[in-house]
Amino acid sequence: MYAFEFERPTTVDDAVKALASEDAQALGGGQTLIPTLKQRLAAPETLVSLGGIAEMKGVCIGDSGEVCIGGATSHATVAAEAGQYPALAELAAHIGDPAVRNRGTIGGSLANNDPSACYPAAALGSNATIITNKRDIAADDYFQGMFTTALEEGEIITEVRFPVPEKANYQKFVQPASRFALVGVFVAKYSDGVRVAVTGASEEGVHRWSEAEEALSADFSADAISGLSVPADGLIGDLHGTPEYRAHLVKVMTGRAVTASA
Repeated sequence: MYAFEFERPTTVDDAVKALASEDAQALGGGQTLIPTLKQRLAAPETLVSLGGIAEMKGVCIGDSGEVCIGGATSHATVAAEAGQYPALAELAAHIGDPAVRNRGTIGGSLANNDPSACYPAAALGSNATIITNKRDIAADDYFQGMFTTALEEGEIITEVRFPVPEKANYQKFVQPASRFALVGVFVAKYSDGVRVAVTGASEEGVHRWSEAEEALSADFSADAISGLSVPADGLIGDLHGTPEYRAHLVKVMTGRAVTASA
């Protein structure tokens, strides 16, 4: 590691002020940033920890029945307290290992937008709203490519609001070493249609599978997607799987998610 300043504000306003200083960077749970610092791939002069901001922690139910989760809430807390949205709680319960779940935060995950992370699929599949210190951002507008989001410099995710669907499920084909998704699919059925979000597969990061959404909105069963195919173009190819293999997994995981939805 190297020398840097460390600030731990207790309010969102103080955090925003601290991030306004030159070469300052927000620190959520540190599950991505700390290893990056150790490898000298990033070297901010100041780290601004969001872990001391009480107003950014916890799970509650909003006026419209949505599940509202503070940006600094750990995965373990989401797993334990988001029972009103079982698919989301189950997803959180299987992120990484216990150490990761007790330190990592939902806001940090969404801000980083790793192309194989689980929360982006949940947010996009649920049509969630990402609340920042400046504005409300619809999930469809928030995710803009691999490690790329609509967040501006110094903008902080303070809360994420998840509309609770009629049925939902997340299926993840786990990459054993990292516990990230080789392919993960989040399916959510709402009164106005079905949303299908895919993580781990595309070079563009998390995305929706529109053909499956159309088919499942007409017939919410695994049979509805049996005739569909996923193009391999633009999918990730690496030592863990070819683009064609990931394309196959997208369809398999989608079918499993539909069958398991409750």
